[in-house]
Amino acid sequence: MSKARLVITALLTEGQTVSEVAARYGVHRSWVYRLKARYEQEGEAAFEPRSRRPLTSPTAVADTTVELVLRLRKDLTDAGLDAGADTLCWHLRHHHQVVISRATAHRILVRHATVTPDPSKRPKSSYIRFEAGQPNETWQSDFTHYRLTRTDGSPGVDVEILTWLDDHSRYALHVSAHPRITGPIVLATFTAAAAEHGYPASTLTDNGMVYTVRFAGGRGGRTSLEVELRQLGITQKNSRPNHPTTCGKVERFQQTLKKWLRAQPHQPATVADLQRMLDTFIAEYNHRRPHRSLQHQATPHAAYTARPKAGPGDRRSDTHDRVRTDRVSKTGNLTLRHNGRLHHIGIGRTHAGTYVRLLVQDLDITIVDTATGEIIRELTLDPSRDYQPQHPRKNNSGPTFP
Repeated sequence: MSKARLVITALLTEGQTVSEVAARYGVHRSWVYRLKARYEQEGEAAFEPRSRRPLTSPTAVADTTVELVLRLRKDLTDAGLDAGADTLCWHLRHHHQVVISRATAHRILVRHATVTPDPSKRPKSSYIRFEAGQPNETWQSDFTHYRLTRTDGSPGVDVEILTWLDDHSRYALHVSAHPRITGPIVLATFTAAAAEHGYPASTLTDNGMVYTVRFAGGRGGRTSLEVELRQLGITQKNSRPNHPTTCGKVERFQQTLKKWLRAQPHQPATVADLQRMLDTFIAEYNHRRPHRSLQHQATPHAAYTARPKAGPGDRRSDTHDRVRTDRVSKTGNLTLRHNGRLHHIGIGRTHAGTYVRLLVQDLDITIVDTATGEIIRELTLDPSRDYQPQHPRKNNSGPTFP
């Protein structure tokens, strides 16, 4: 039996006074008087537990602010944009002149069941964050897949979206859709982004074959992008295999992009349709959408233009050296890939079937017989020609002598 019921029983049944009951049960007389008055007014309901919430909360968030937070959350979510507590506070401060803390915004979302708890996520304190100190100090690049939709609503073909992203500001420098991403497309998009924003000091990508062939066993030379970066003095950095977090900024950008694309009411049916949607998203992402990873939640464009840009260094001494073992074909030729293009080198039918070692330093090539160590041929590769003849044609345009 509860103490309140014992007190009422002693008062009404046993006939004890208020002072006697208060002394007997160790409570204050004023509480006994209040309990007696409540029992006389409400009966058995007087024994039910009551809320201790104060009648007034002067510091509580206004109902209009709560409604505004929930409406912004719904509008941003329906548009496929981020709608977390940080983003909501930014919109409230800049568009509605309402200032609340991130914790307050999060409590409102939790109270109204608009947040799904995900305890499997690692705590933010466990991540090691890094970012370039200047715009154009490092460009990240990656490509992802997106499936088109036919006019009848059925799934269409799978296409790929290529992105170049500034590491310092998260500014989307170039985003384009293609049926398939190839090495020449990667170089063309990089050149287009550089023509508009200037060349970076370095690039950071994964180990996809369109970016690098350093894990291809050394048989493919360098890709067209690798050759271009070296000629421009741009440092090329690649993540370790199976470590996508190294390129986490462009990976997270692609997640945000695809979330927005899926939220659009009209899905693209062609690559051209998808490109128009990408252009719309980039304008929103770069110039109007706040980025919570940037200082003061600035837009990527504001962060990209706030500091001087970095540029390429001088890496002319970085030569491309490699050693290859091959076998002369029946027709007396060898093959060597340079700048993504396959070249044929004439050796002579007399050496058909001979195992040779190619010592390559940029365009200078020395071909050695692996069995005897004899130098079979030395040449400088002509990148403009597919076939490198054993005896180059003589130029007869010069002067003649008797």
